[in-house]
Amino acid sequence: MGEGPLISMRGTDPADSNRTVAGVLLFLLPVQFLTALMAGAAIAPGYSINTNAISDLGVIGETAWLFNASLFAAGLLNIAGGYFLYRSYGRGWILPVFLLAGIGAIGAAVFTLDIPGIHGLFALAAFVFFNLEAIAGSTLVRGPLRAIAVIAGILGLVFLVAHAASDFGITNLYGPIGHGGSERMIVYPALFWLAAFGGYLMAPATSSRSP
Repeated sequence: MGEGPLISMRGTDPADSNRTVAGVLLFLLPVQFLTALMAGAAIAPGYSINTNAISDLGVIGETAWLFNASLFAAGLLNIAGGYFLYRSYGRGWILPVFLLAGIGAIGAAVFTLDIPGIHGLFALAAFVFFNLEAIAGSTLVRGPLRAIAVIAGILGLVFLVAHAASDFGITNLYGPIGHGGSERMIVYPALFWLAAFGGYLMAPATSSRSP
C-alpha cells in the first residue's frame, strides 16, 4: 500500500508540473489586476474610465496603495510565470519577453505617474511586451486559441499606436471611448489572453495538445 504514492510521484512529468505552475501564475495575474482596476475606479473620487489614465489610480491617495501593489504583483507574476513556462517548453524567446513585460509593470508601479518621464518608459515597455507575449504565445497553443492570441496582441499594439498618436497631438483617435478607454484597449486584450492561456496551461496535458 505504501508504494502507491511513490509510484505516482515517480511518474510525474516535471514539464507538466512547470506548465501547471505557469498556468496558475499567469491566470492570477490578470484576475488580481483587473479586480484592482475595477475596485480602484469605484473608490477613487471623481475618477472617470473615459477620461482618466489607468495610472492615475497610482497617484490618487485612496487608491495608490491598491493600484501600485497590484501592478507590482502583476510584474512579479509575469516574470515567475515566464520562468516556469520556459522550463516547461524550453523556447528561447519566452523568458526575455516575459521578463521585459514584467520589468515594465514593476517599474511603472515603483515610478508612478508623478514621475512622468521614467514612468512613461516603463509603462511603454509593459504595453509593448505584454502584447508581444500574446502574439509569441500563439506558438505554444493550438486551435482557436492560437488565432485569439494573435488577434489580442495585434489589437493591443494597434491601440497603442493610436493612443500614442493622440497623446502627442498628431491626430485624435481616442473616439467616444476617450483617453482612458483607449488605454484600456491596449491593456485588456493581453490580460484576457493571459487568463485564457493560464487556464489552458492548467488543464491536463495531452499528446495532441502539446506543440
